[in-house]
Amino acid sequence: MANKPLTMLQIRRILKLFMEECSIRELHRQTGIHRVTLKNYLHRFRASGKSFVELADLSDHDLAQMVHPSRNTKAPDERFEDLEGRLKGYAKELANKRNKYLTKQVLWEEYLKECPNGYHYSQFCHYLEQHLQRNDLTMVVPYHEPGNRLQIDFAGEPLWIVTPRTSERIACPVIVCTLPCSSFFYAEPLASARQEHLIPALNRALVYLGGVPRNVLSDNMAQSVTKASRYEPHFNELMEHWALHYGTNLQATRIVKPKDKPSVEKSVHIAYQQIYARLRNETFTSLNALKHRVNELLEQVNDRIMPDYSESRRQRFHDMEQAVLQPLPSTHFAYKRETKAKVKRNYHVILGEDRCQYSVPHKYVGEMTKLVYDESVVEVYFKFERIAIHQRILGHRGRYSPPVEQHMPESHRRYTEQKGWTEEDFIEKAARVGTSTEAVVLRLLTSKPYVEQSFDSCLGVLSLQRKYGAPRLEAACGVALQLPGASYRLVRNILENNRDQRSDPAEPHAPMLPLHDNIRGKELYR
Repeated sequence: MANKPLTMLQIRRILKLFMEECSIRELHRQTGIHRVTLKNYLHRFRASGKSFVELADLSDHDLAQMVHPSRNTKAPDERFEDLEGRLKGYAKELANKRNKYLTKQVLWEEYLKECPNGYHYSQFCHYLEQHLQRNDLTMVVPYHEPGNRLQIDFAGEPLWIVTPRTSERIACPVIVCTLPCSSFFYAEPLASARQEHLIPALNRALVYLGGVPRNVLSDNMAQSVTKASRYEPHFNELMEHWALHYGTNLQATRIVKPKDKPSVEKSVHIAYQQIYARLRNETFTSLNALKHRVNELLEQVNDRIMPDYSESRRQRFHDMEQAVLQPLPSTHFAYKRETKAKVKRNYHVILGEDRCQYSVPHKYVGEMTKLVYDESVVEVYFKFERIAIHQRILGHRGRYSPPVEQHMPESHRRYTEQKGWTEEDFIEKAARVGTSTEAVVLRLLTSKPYVEQSFDSCLGVLSLQRKYGAPRLEAACGVALQLPGASYRLVRNILENNRDQRSDPAEPHAPMLPLHDNIRGKELYR
C-alpha cells in the first residue's frame, strides 16, 4: 500500500542493518522493502542528529516520534473550527428531554441561516455524530466489592391489577434492588411509590438478602432525597432513621446520571424480559396475587445460569456476598403514620389517603378517633384505647373493610346474618330447637322452585323462638306437621291461638280445620 508506514519491528530491523553498514541493495534483498523507502528512512535517521546506537536505545514511542513526524499538514479550516465550536451546544439541545421533537434537520437549517457557506447536511451530520460518540463514553468498573453497595431503583414501567367489580386497571410501581458484585436482585410490585409502601418493601428486600450492605445507592427519588447534590445530597429524616436502624449508609447518584447505577438498570432490563414478558397474558385482581407471582418468576431468574459466569446469580451471591453482609437487626423498621377521622353514621371511619372505610363499634358514632396505620394494618384509637384493628385494604380505593359482627347494632347484625345464611345454616339452627322444627324447615326448603326463595320463611319460623321460646316453637311445629303444607304464617297462627298448648285425648285423631286468617270463627253465628 502506497505511503503505508513501516511497523516498529521493521524500523528496528533496518536500523540494525544500517548499524552493520549494509548497503541499500543488501537491505532491499534482506527485507523486501523498496529502495526508495529505505533511502527515506535513512534520511530520517540522519536528520534526527542522533547516531544509530542512540536511536536503537530509544523506546518505541520516542523512536516513532522521531521517524514519523506529524502527518497533519492541512491548513486550518475556518468552517470546521466554526462548526466545532457549535457542536457542544447542539449536543446539549438534542439531549434535553424537553426537546423530544428536535431533529438534526432543524439544527442544520438553523446552522445554515447563521453560516450560509457552512457544510451540507450529510457532512454536518457526520461531524455531529462524531462529537456525540466521543462524548458518549462508558466507564468500565472492573471490580465491585462484595457486600459494599445495594443499588435501588423503580422500574420505568408498572405492572397492573384489575378490580373485579369495575374492571378498572390500577398501576403498581415495581422497586428493584441489586447487589452489583453477584447481580443478585430483588423485585416487588407496590400499591404506590409513596414512602409508606417503599419503606416496608426495602425491609423485605434486606430480609430476602439475609443481611445489610454497607451502602445503599439510589437516584434522587423524591421519597428519599430532599436536596440533590453531586457531593453532599440531603436525605429526608425518615430515610435517615431507616439507615440508622439497619446500620447502613445512604448514597445518591448525580442528577440525571443513570450510568452511576448500571447494575440495577441492567436488573430492570432483565425484569422486563424475564418477569414482565411472562405476565403479559395474566390478569391479577389483587396486589397480593401479583406479588406472589412476581416472586415465583424472580426465583427462577436468580436460579438461572448466566452464560458469562457459568453459574447462577444465587450461587454467586452465596459464594461471594452473603457472608460479608452485616447482620439484620432483631426487629424490622416500623413505618407508621397517624391521622384523625370522625366516626360516620354507618359506624365506619375513612382513611383519607385511599378513601377506604374501616368499621368501629357502633357506640362511637360521632366521636373523633385517631388512626395509626402502616402498609398492612390500620388501628383505630379513642382516648388512648384501641377500639378496632383491621388489615389494610390496598389497591382498591373506596372499599369497605370486612364486616365485624361485634361492631354492628343488633338489627344490622341480624340482617347481615340473614344475607349470609345458607341452606345448611337453617337446618342446623332448626335442629337445635327440635326435630319437629327441623322437619318444618326442611319442608319449607323444598317448597319453592329455588331454595333461596324459602330463606325468608325459614328465618321467620326461627325468629318466633325469641317471642314464644324454643319449647312452644317445637310444639307448634309438631302441630303444623299434622297439616298439609307448611309456612311461616301457619306456625305463627298456631302460636297466636295457643293451639300448641291444647290437648284433647278423647279425639286424638279428630280432623283439624286448617288455620288461616280468612276462616270464620264461632262468633259469626251468634
